Amino acid sequence: MSGHNKWSTIKHKKGAADAKRGKLFTKFIKEISVSAKLGGADPAANPRLRTAVDKAKAENMPKDNIERAIKKGAGGMEGVTYEEIVYEGYGPGGAAVLVEVLTDNRNRSVSDIRSIFTKSNGNMGEAGCVSWIFSKKGLICYDKAVDYDQLFEAALEAGADDVAELDDCFEVSTEPASFIEVREALAAKGFKHINAEVTMIPQTQVKLEGKQAESMLKLMDKLEDNDDVQNVYANFDISEEEMEKMM
Repeated sequence: MSGHNKWSTIKHKKGAADAKRGKLFTKFIKEISVSAKLGGADPAANPRLRTAVDKAKAENMPKDNIERAIKKGAGGMEGVTYEEIVYEGYGPGGAAVLVEVLTDNRNRSVSDIRSIFTKSNGNMGEAGCVSWIFSKKGLICYDKAVDYDQLFEAALEAGADDVAELDDCFEVSTEPASFIEVREALAAKGFKHINAEVTMIPQTQVKLEGKQAESMLKLMDKLEDNDDVQNVYANFDISEEEMEKMM
């Protein structure tokens, strides 16, 4: 399991129940609408919107829902003003946690997020307390059945930073600004990705076991279940063996 992408991998393994999927679609609609409002309704000319639409499509969100969300945002979303906020804190065992929020009520959000941290054996910190641990990167994963040398050459030619061999895939890393360009250049050469995202990668990790590991996953679930939360990142490391005990 790739360490810096641990939570994404765990979520994939756990699978998405219908209720979770519905909540996920709601978050996509909010992000798509805000992206269209800020940068225009054309995904080709609006990288943020294009990324949001790609994420929604990857989760099989209906095309009609996506188009309605774009129209809503392009229309100005009268009467609704969303604010983007990043909250920082510590989970069980001192793991660093970043929470990206898109909200129309800052007071409600900060109260809810603080309560989730407190009830999950963590605590919310001041701005900047853990953000320095993370850096934003584009990650594109490919099945290990592809030819590594060909992928490496094509990725660097497309402008990628690096290609790494992980336990479960070949991972191409990019700067956020070149993420879409690299992904599409590789697709044009026949490389079909199995996962692609712009994410926050921690420079250090905190190994968790037993009760701390269990509490950490509950914290992540509760944060992601909050309607205002768009993304959650953390630097915990839980072994495959430990995960098997909890799944």
